[in-house]
Amino acid sequence: MSKRKICAVITARPSYSRVKTALQAIKEHPELELQLVVAGSALLDRYGNAVDFIENDGFTIHEKVFMVLEGENKTAMAKTTGLGVMELANVFYNLQPDAVLTIADRFETIATSIAAAYQNIPLIHLQGGEVTGNIDEKVRHANTKLADIHFVTSQDAKERVIKMGEDEAYVFNTGCPSIDIAATVLEDSKLDFDPLKKYGGVGEQVSFKEGYIVVMQHPVTTEYDQAKKDVLKTLKAVDKLNIPTFWFWPNVDAGADGTSNGIRSYRENNSPKNIHFFKNMEPHDFLKLLVNSDCLVGNSSVGIRECSFLGVPVVNIGTRQNRRLRGENVIDVAYEEEAITEAIKSQLEAPRNIKSSIYGNGDSGKKIAEILASVELRFHKTITY
Repeated sequence: MSKRKICAVITARPSYSRVKTALQAIKEHPELELQLVVAGSALLDRYGNAVDFIENDGFTIHEKVFMVLEGENKTAMAKTTGLGVMELANVFYNLQPDAVLTIADRFETIATSIAAAYQNIPLIHLQGGEVTGNIDEKVRHANTKLADIHFVTSQDAKERVIKMGEDEAYVFNTGCPSIDIAATVLEDSKLDFDPLKKYGGVGEQVSFKEGYIVVMQHPVTTEYDQAKKDVLKTLKAVDKLNIPTFWFWPNVDAGADGTSNGIRSYRENNSPKNIHFFKNMEPHDFLKLLVNSDCLVGNSSVGIRECSFLGVPVVNIGTRQNRRLRGENVIDVAYEEEAITEAIKSQLEAPRNIKSSIYGNGDSGKKIAEILASVELRFHKTITY
């Protein structure tokens, strides 16, 4: 019997950590064949060149799709998505997969869904049913309505997908594969590498042995014109606190230019002595860095998802993660310098054992592969009026 061909499309560095263990489980399953496509900003050096980490992890990449247009504004986002539909349509035509896997909610993931759905290829969606505060929520729900099989990460998300009219028999609460990596990190959480030596980056060679914080702040696509002003407030708060800080570059979204320009201008004009900047890290190393940190600051979903499992205190800033299910490890604040400062101080004194399994227990990848090997791969939904 021939293997089921599952084509997974990685469009950005966060998507890889969200699905890595599922990819590995699909690759190793005797009844499945993994077809891996890497596209979008995952191929670009200025966003960390995630493709290098993917290849170093032993995955074979079947196709690379260059589709990101310069500009990092709303128009560029729309055109990038359109280009992605055209390019991915050809990829799926050539690979002839039995099903296509699209991940989460980034703006360009809708290109994967459209290219698959319009060719009657069964679509699998990971991380549907969650809610946030920007354009990602619209994209996520659109992916859900185009998808035929749903792997959600929480009971809350499962209930929401079913309420959207999806067939309960094809909605599976598997938890999030990123928690699988977090679970292995908890088994051996020692920071056994020097991030400055292993990953380089730019900025001061901060002394982090006695404690540090991590910052990951992205633009909000519905507030992209505020991106520079927003990141400057966080920069000022972190700089004044003078705590050793590892700061990660933003995703490629509308407003990323503003966030990046804000970082560059502040660095050039103020030369903060306590901040070191990175583009990217291997997922396992990044979570080790997080679990040994005193606090995560910013608006990344890693603060809501992985940090809840790891028990890392989080200062979540602004609207990007609005309404997303979260653990007790999170403090929410607005883009106000004083509020950010006080929240960081509070979290530095917070207990480190507030852990939650709301996004899974560490076995999501295997669950996903087992379901894909046995579930009916269908395209047309049965609709009753």
